[in-house]
Amino acid sequence: MTEAPERPDPPMAGDERTQLTGFLDFLRASVVWKCSGLSDEQARRELVPSKLTTVAGLLCHLTLVENYWFRVVLDGQPDEWAERLEIDRDAEFRAALEIPMAQLIADYQAETERCREVVAARGFDDTVLFKGDRELTVRWVVAHMIEETARHLGHLDLLREMTDGLTGE
Repeated sequence: MTEAPERPDPPMAGDERTQLTGFLDFLRASVVWKCSGLSDEQARRELVPSKLTTVAGLLCHLTLVENYWFRVVLDGQPDEWAERLEIDRDAEFRAALEIPMAQLIADYQAETERCREVVAARGFDDTVLFKGDRELTVRWVVAHMIEETARHLGHLDLLREMTDGLTGE
């Protein structure tokens, strides 16, 4: 079993940016912990009726949403997944079934680092147009990613416990 790694404690005091990005970084480190130490077979195991809800699939999904919200929406970079998702709305979950876990973890960690840089370069009140006509702030994207990451971390927690008994916050 994989022991709990050193994870950055979210600060209990500080400004809004420090606290929100601290919570997101804690959740990101927890995702890596829950995904580490599994074989490719274990990470691809279908344990719930929704067959694509696997550890590997959720990790690839989290990498995609980090990329989408921070680099595509906030930074205006091209959406590398758009065509594949137009053809198959579950493309990232299926792609994960062919990628080794070590690579999925490395990709997630690299993506989160790039996304930290996007946030660091902007103010929380900075706005972008979303889907052409809706304004959203950097703060909203960070809060949304806390929600998204925490929700899927809960899924990962259950899948990991079902796989090898690993538990812990």
